[in-house]
Amino acid sequence: MTVTATSVDESDRLRPRPESGPWRARLVRLVPAAAAALSGVLLYVSFPPRAQWWLALPAFAVLGWVLRGRGWKAALGLGYLFGLGFLLPLLVWTGVEVGAGPWLALVVVEAVFVALVGAGIAAVSRLPAWPLWAAAVWIAGEAVRARVPFRGFPWGKIAFGQADGVFLPLAAVGGTPVLGFAVVLCGFGLCEAVRLAVEGRRTRTVRRPAAAVALLSVAVPVAGAVAARPLVSDKAENGTATVAVIQGNVPRSGLEFNAQRRAVLDYHARETERLAEAVKAGKAPRPDFVLWPENSSDIDPFANADARAVINRAAREIGVPISVGAVVERDGKLLNEQVLWDPVQGPVQTYDKRQIQPFGEYLPLRSLLGTINKNWTTMVRQDFSRGAKPGVFDVEGTKIGLATCYEAAFDWAVRDTVTDGAQMISVPSNNATFDRSEMTYQQLAMSRIRAVEHSRTVTVPVTSGVSAVIMPDGHITQKTGMFVPAYLVQKVPLRSSKTPATELGVLPEIALVLVAAGGLGWAIGAGLRGRRAGEA
Repeated sequence: MTVTATSVDESDRLRPRPESGPWRARLVRLVPAAAAALSGVLLYVSFPPRAQWWLALPAFAVLGWVLRGRGWKAALGLGYLFGLGFLLPLLVWTGVEVGAGPWLALVVVEAVFVALVGAGIAAVSRLPAWPLWAAAVWIAGEAVRARVPFRGFPWGKIAFGQADGVFLPLAAVGGTPVLGFAVVLCGFGLCEAVRLAVEGRRTRTVRRPAAAVALLSVAVPVAGAVAARPLVSDKAENGTATVAVIQGNVPRSGLEFNAQRRAVLDYHARETERLAEAVKAGKAPRPDFVLWPENSSDIDPFANADARAVINRAAREIGVPISVGAVVERDGKLLNEQVLWDPVQGPVQTYDKRQIQPFGEYLPLRSLLGTINKNWTTMVRQDFSRGAKPGVFDVEGTKIGLATCYEAAFDWAVRDTVTDGAQMISVPSNNATFDRSEMTYQQLAMSRIRAVEHSRTVTVPVTSGVSAVIMPDGHITQKTGMFVPAYLVQKVPLRSSKTPATELGVLPEIALVLVAAGGLGWAIGAGLRGRRAGEA
């Protein structure tokens, strides 16, 4: 009898194996989900404090690849993952003071908007020239998110990550919507260019119309940014002003609430007096006016004689008007107010913050939230009231527009100071609550965008840093560190001409929303016609 030996390798190969197909299919299905989340993280990395603005382009290229041709249900999920990847790290600073709960709740809600945008992008991705329609859909999503809920939350607009980018001059053409549109269009154009290159290599054919659209989607935004550079100028049109920015700093620990507020006021008065000594000694130029941050006097100087005395003394020492950030109670209303304090006459002009921060300066759904967690209602004991008029201080003919802290994120809140005659802009802020988080640098980048958008010098006085002076072309000429007392003094250009972005206002955004609506209508109509044809 002959016995045939079978090798171990052969017998192992011949042994039945468990089916691996379903596992491989599951892994393949996970690839788009992982790519969506990671491209969201990539978009976050493109934002300040990092200067990697260009990472927004591959982020949107990957998003385009993930969403192109998807059904609406899959696109919703993938868009939501992209939103989580982007917003979770971007907004982590919102939980510094109040904990993880509000931070996560904010991200969960805001990512819903991104999910809806994802479904819209997937719908228009079947259309000719889809990068154009898809970029418009993204900007339409930003437009909605900047308005609802609770009067909107525009943090994370694509434009706010582009302060160091080549597309920055486009802010002067059409504001944040046009700047953001250019970046997203370029990203989707890259996606289409790579897709067509891969397809052409496989089929050895080139679809010329689609290739032309891809190339134009990349080239037109870049060319537009180059052409827009002359709109941005540091030239003084109305002379110059010497401005002083005061950063008094805040006590880090060891004091109860009222003592903390008094210490902050004292610190800003002390730094102003230190500047006055430097001016008298010839070590610093004499300013035309001095800018203090938001909340530099949380003690109402109209109701408290000691606070009023401290501000009066500082104003007399420096000898010029001071814009003081104060918390004021007037006619039963709590106001976040900027007060122009003259060294002789005292308070002469005021501006009340109009875009107040939900869950920080007022508590929406107070009764409902109180039943869920009483701590939330005690953190915001009294709601601030909104101001009604744009803020423009007139200091001996120099007109200073005011957009207090959170307002810098809202297009209208900065623009109407310029249309009301502002020759420069100040963004007084209080970031001390958020410690050393990225929020400070994200907000500083917003002010740089606003400088270019309206071709105005922008000053940023902050209680704890980073305070800065920004030229009309967006570059920072001076800035402070964080949690240090400091002052900045600089001669800055005053300008009165208006950029196209200032003149056009909300019109570019409306135009892009209409483009998005047109693309979505076309895509939905084409889908319905295709379904009817299939049924017939």
